[in-house]
Amino acid sequence: MNISLSINGTTHDLDVDPRTTLLDALRHHLDLTGSKKGCDHGQCGACTVMVNGRRINSCLALAVMHEGDDITTIEGLGSPEAMSPMQEAFVGHDGFQCGYCTPGQIVSATAMLSELKEGWPSHVSDDLVSAPKMSRDEIAERMSGNLCRCSAYPGIVAAIQDAADKETT
Repeated sequence: MNISLSINGTTHDLDVDPRTTLLDALRHHLDLTGSKKGCDHGQCGACTVMVNGRRINSCLALAVMHEGDDITTIEGLGSPEAMSPMQEAFVGHDGFQCGYCTPGQIVSATAMLSELKEGWPSHVSDDLVSAPKMSRDEIAERMSGNLCRCSAYPGIVAAIQDAADKETT
């Protein structure tokens, strides 16, 4: 099936089997290998990408479902030469160990900050009407879909808090 995907601001024309996941299209058809295949069941978050600004598990989405959508991968957030504020914070706070989950963590955290800015409540938000406040509990709840087998959570939380603080100043 011929599809056209907009990834990191560039349009890519692909010929894929209609059963191809978005993750496999990224990794195997476009050589965008930042998003990782962890569990392949949507439970670990290593494959997290943003579609139209919202985070999704790309291992659970078919590529053909996202024609016309704006897809952002870790490669679209920044590069080693020009890192995003979240990427810089992860490096500065050692928010990774083996690094396998790090791209998904960074993409998810970037989208999470947008959700907070838009006032989306979470399960642990004190008030469903007022804008939620950044807290360790909010971060833990909102990042619960991204697992780190190395347990780099203290650095991950510190990086997210730092990036959020820099956005508000």
